[in-house]
Amino acid sequence: MCIEMSTMNTVCQSVEFGLRVIGVWPHTSCAILRRILCLSSLAIFQIFQYRYLIMHFGEEDIFILMDVLSITLAYSLMFIKLIIFTFNAHLLHEIIACVVEDWKRHDVSEKYTMARVAYFCYRLSNLIITIYAMSVFVYASGALIRYKSSNQTDARELLVKMELPFEIKSTSIYIAILITQFIHQMSTASTEGVLNSLLISLVLHVCGQIDIVQQKLNEITRQSIEQGAAKGIMKKVIVRHQKIISFCNNIEGLFSNIALIHFVSNILVICCLGFLIVISIGVPGGSIVLVKSVLFYVAICLGAFIFCFVGEYLSTKSRMIGDAAYKSLWYESNSNQHRDVLIMILRSQKQLTLTVGKFVDLSLQQFTDIVKASASYVSVLHAMY
Repeated sequence: MCIEMSTMNTVCQSVEFGLRVIGVWPHTSCAILRRILCLSSLAIFQIFQYRYLIMHFGEEDIFILMDVLSITLAYSLMFIKLIIFTFNAHLLHEIIACVVEDWKRHDVSEKYTMARVAYFCYRLSNLIITIYAMSVFVYASGALIRYKSSNQTDARELLVKMELPFEIKSTSIYIAILITQFIHQMSTASTEGVLNSLLISLVLHVCGQIDIVQQKLNEITRQSIEQGAAKGIMKKVIVRHQKIISFCNNIEGLFSNIALIHFVSNILVICCLGFLIVISIGVPGGSIVLVKSVLFYVAICLGAFIFCFVGEYLSTKSRMIGDAAYKSLWYESNSNQHRDVLIMILRSQKQLTLTVGKFVDLSLQQFTDIVKASASYVSVLHAMY
């Protein structure tokens, strides 16, 4: 691996940079000001977007309504996420502090596992952020192509439909608004990618620590038991297991409510985009709508899949701790160590999970339910349309 161990961290630099921009990364300068600016810009966009929906709700056809509603709900999701992160910044600080501590105190035997996880997180995080940024670029391109192909001279098509408090009379003002919208869209989508990348990086870090616990349990051999080293190994394993549980509780506290809002919003957005894609196939001018909607649809589904996948993966990995403890040579050790192994096995039977607002566990089954529900709504809308 080409990355030096002294500079490595499970959270990659692009994610750290994004979290510093929105003011939630630990020890960021002017953190409160950054948060206020991010929330204020999103609030202003939301006011103009919802104003457009209210004023044109009865005038626009369902085709345009679905387009406007999908992008508006995506902005609302990002706005709520930032509010939750703002009020739970202390949890993120504790989580990052635990990650830094794990990297400072790792020994030689843990080096390869942690480096492998970090390297994979770097690649995956950059890929996720790129997909979100590309979805905005394609969406904006589709909006501009649609404007040019419609030969409109009076109305000026915006990248994001808004009811502004002034009329756009000059070309220079129109271009300035387009640039502002594009930059804001790009930064918002990239921030969405950063937050999703943060979640998957933290969960993969936990899973890497679980792999290390399994390695430590495998180090308990007859020789180590005879030499009295097994007691020290078991003590380190128990301490690390407790840290893993605490770490997961902090992740759950930070992302549980976000997951709840994420699921409600994503069902509606996927429904709107799916409807647009279905009715655009084979229709004159529908290819432009497909250009706008397909990658946006992929990015929204990717966000839902990330939440469900990390929940499923964490639950699966947590069960492996109990299996590894049971397979260790506990029967060769003394009664005190028997008790320690038994407690670890019992604790591992309560899986580490991430939940949707404390209601249900995140799993791939939940992602399937989202897709099914969205497909059902799309079929109803298509029949009505």
